[in-house]
Amino acid sequence: MSITKKTLKVRPECRVTFTYRPQDDVRHHVELRGDFNDWGDQALPLKRQRDGSYRVTLNLPRDSEYAFRYLVDQDQWDNDEAADAYAPNPFGTGDNGLLRT
Repeated sequence: MSITKKTLKVRPECRVTFTYRPQDDVRHHVELRGDFNDWGDQALPLKRQRDGSYRVTLNLPRDSEYAFRYLVDQDQWDNDEAADAYAPNPFGTGDNGLLRT
């Protein structure tokens, strides 16, 4: 898993690419959920790549912090080891990754 960030010069935004790599070769349904999409009200599915990874790119406001996680196959939550930090989620079921733009 990885996260790449690029600050845009013409807008106060940061282009963020999230890449998720499952531990097996089975096809999965992977969604990015977090503060930026109200944790699923606007689903952000990741698109499968030729190398077996999944990817989505978003433009997010700069100088902000967002909690996020990946939802795999509608029943498994996964964190990204490339998150800037982690914070306990309000449900007591683990940590959310934190992204700082």
